[in-house]
Amino acid sequence: MASKTERRREEIVARAAAMGLANVDDLAARFDVTASTIRRDLALLSRSGRLARTYGGAIAPSDRAETSLLQREREGFDAKSAIARWAAAQVQAKESILLDAGSTVALLARQLPTLDAVTVTTASVPVISLLRSRPDLNLVSLGGRLRELSDAFVGPLTEQNLERLTFDRLFLGTDGVSTDGAICEAELDQTRLKELMARQSRHVYVLAHSAKLGRAPFHSWARIEQPWTLVTDDGADPDFLKAFRSDEREVVLTSAVDAAQQ
Repeated sequence: MASKTERRREEIVARAAAMGLANVDDLAARFDVTASTIRRDLALLSRSGRLARTYGGAIAPSDRAETSLLQREREGFDAKSAIARWAAAQVQAKESILLDAGSTVALLARQLPTLDAVTVTTASVPVISLLRSRPDLNLVSLGGRLRELSDAFVGPLTEQNLERLTFDRLFLGTDGVSTDGAICEAELDQTRLKELMARQSRHVYVLAHSAKLGRAPFHSWARIEQPWTLVTDDGADPDFLKAFRSDEREVVLTSAVDAAQQ
């Protein structure tokens, strides 16, 4: 028969797989143990590979290999289109916006409305290709080291250029979102860049279709320190959304069904 400690750790893993773990104190209260005991549980489960640690808690890892941008474009297309359509509608005339890399952000670029004197800055090669012929936009490329899988620039040169600019709105892509507000990427260069992008921006939106919520495909995490908005689709798990929402984080739900019918 499993011991009380083993049963507690199994339940921790199950909860991480369902919705992520955001708060050590909440877990301590749930199991009627000390916070130090929970931290030891999380450390052991992390060392054994059963959990991936995030900034504020833990999440269930996966062994999924990173796919190319072209492969990702086919995943959840209707959900991504709905998210992109909502995001594009937020952009106003004369704003300066920053577009991250990723398939959903590329769909947003396709749907940007014709507006007066909008400046678009990006490190994404597909976004540059989509917008290069738009006479109504001012297009700025951040440059840097080209990361082939994401088809985007990263690294010190990208960061140096970014530090010279500020933005009205930032639209970020991600590979995973945890309930504690951390966002997952394949490499540390990507997480560092996203954090810097957020610091330079007044309004921050993370575009993530519902299959990415509560997922940890990789082990690199970014933390957005200021208030931000998660834009996802109505297939999102209600338990995840309940745990995710906070004074610092809002949620917008879009309809993938509506996108498919358009």
